[in-house]
Amino acid sequence: MTHQPSPTFKSREKEMVPRTLLWAMFGLAMSTLAITGFAALTDRPPVAQPQAGTVTREAWIILEGHDAQAVTVRKPDGTVLLDLAHGGFVTVVQNGLATERKKHQVDPLKPLRIVQYDNGRLAAEDPETGWSVELYAFGGDNKAAFERLLDQSE
Repeated sequence: MTHQPSPTFKSREKEMVPRTLLWAMFGLAMSTLAITGFAALTDRPPVAQPQAGTVTREAWIILEGHDAQAVTVRKPDGTVLLDLAHGGFVTVVQNGLATERKKHQVDPLKPLRIVQYDNGRLAAEDPETGWSVELYAFGGDNKAAFERLLDQSE
């Protein structure tokens, strides 16, 4: 008498990740580690850095997060620019900033610098931690949200 696999075993077998794909993912991870390690060991200079430019406009704002979506944007003098229940990309930037400031044990309500450069770059720069994000790189709508903040804070 031969043993037949149960129907549930056959269906589980079809759901498993193919072994070839697992080896490919492992190979990709190891290749990435090797390339990164080589760059670090040889002191390879960073590339693909944003082009330097001259500051054309800047504003200092405070991003105060309330939960996963809500954010209040203020000027350093306390004037409320926006109070958003669903802040979208502004909340994403606030969450990233809060995480970085928590790592460095910096007050999350210190001002953040929004800078527009003559070459089209728009960046949020945190002088407290050295953290920055290139806002123009996330699409026109997201860049426009911070351009409006820049306009309102002048």
